[in-house]
Amino acid sequence: MSLLIILFALGLLIFAAYRGHSVILFAPIAALLAVLLTHPALVAPVYVGVFMDKMVQFIKLYFPVFMLGALFGKLIEISGFARAIVASTIDLVGKQRAMLSIVLVCVALTYGGVSLFVAVFAVYPFASELFRQLHIPKRLIPGTIALGAFSFTMDSLPGTPQIQNIIPTTFFGTTTWAAPWMGSIGSAFILVSGIAYLEWRRRAASSRGEGYGNHTLNEPMPVTGARLPNVWVAVSPLLVVAVANKFLTGWIPTAFGKTYVIALPGLANPVTGEVASVVAIWAVEGALLLGIASVLLFAWTNVTTGFIEGSKSAISGSLLAAMNTASEYGFGAVIAALPGFAIVAHALTGIPNPLINEAVAVTVLAGITGSASGGMSIALAAMANQFIQSAQAAGIPLEVLHRIAAMASGGMDTLPHNGAVITLLAVSGLTHRQAYLDIFAVTCLKTVAVFVVIALYLVFGIY
Repeated sequence: MSLLIILFALGLLIFAAYRGHSVILFAPIAALLAVLLTHPALVAPVYVGVFMDKMVQFIKLYFPVFMLGALFGKLIEISGFARAIVASTIDLVGKQRAMLSIVLVCVALTYGGVSLFVAVFAVYPFASELFRQLHIPKRLIPGTIALGAFSFTMDSLPGTPQIQNIIPTTFFGTTTWAAPWMGSIGSAFILVSGIAYLEWRRRAASSRGEGYGNHTLNEPMPVTGARLPNVWVAVSPLLVVAVANKFLTGWIPTAFGKTYVIALPGLANPVTGEVASVVAIWAVEGALLLGIASVLLFAWTNVTTGFIEGSKSAISGSLLAAMNTASEYGFGAVIAALPGFAIVAHALTGIPNPLINEAVAVTVLAGITGSASGGMSIALAAMANQFIQSAQAAGIPLEVLHRIAAMASGGMDTLPHNGAVITLLAVSGLTHRQAYLDIFAVTCLKTVAVFVVIALYLVFGIY
């Protein structure tokens, strides 16, 4: 019965998200309903002591990353740098390789620190115009953008500043550059197989005589306009973020040592903390700040014109994204405390290999919650110690655990109720029925990639 209660709570949250209801509202409702059916007297204490406590912990650790990432992405957009990068990539790769061009643009933006949500808005108008010119079905745009923005730059490529690559650092004491070979090989697998799949879909549509189609919803105006910034200037803030992230990851432990101490006159007792648990977060925050400064330096006039409204939009978006994920984190903490979760955790321990165990647990929970960061946070909060003990017993480095957790989070997270999927389809003016199949195909490729890199590690010891 306890397992059925958990499944009911999860089903309610999935249904609410799929129907477009706010996760911030329904995550506590679903969680507390499960508590009500299990331990009625503990509803109020669990809400305060578990749900809100874990939600606040998540905000405390990760909100600055959400906020700075959203602001950086918005500045890249209003400065005209995003348009310049898109146009130059298309010129370099060639219009006839429309899908590869759009994927590479998304890769450049997201690996450079731009939020995947911002990348969707920035790239869609160009993708639409390019697909229309080449008579490629519009329904293939969401799958193409998903491959570039929602896949390997989100969680596989070493050093990526996206939140999915940062969360494991706080559990394993690693950095965002953990297991670089595994991440790079997994990224190559996803890119090559994803492009091959999309090109196969394009050729199949072409052989049937299917073109762009007659669409009226969210059709952008043809991409024209003022003179674009120099592409090298446009790319420079992205390079600043990547280089600064790498430098700060190595410099921060040297500068601060193993622990930091805050001793100020107004504090009753000094505040101390482990530097290893915050290195990755501080490095990404510092890198994004330097990226923001470089955009302001190179595009002061353009940015200051739209800064007030742009920054308001960015902060609002980051608040919503952070609160959604934090609510799912609090929901997961409540579910993990209930008796039914012990049954699930025990079943997962039946998987003998710790890497496969971790991959399955994170993938399942990311799929259930419809959130890569939320599902991974739930899994690691509940089972990180178990994963670490199993890995140490098997002689597996924690860097490998980090990379598998990150990659697994970006697998089945993009099920139909995922917020990014819903946003992508809304921006494209398409429905799940029209375009979700190709997003799901990319999702499956990402999931397969996790087990490909696990196999390579187990056979060759590559990480």
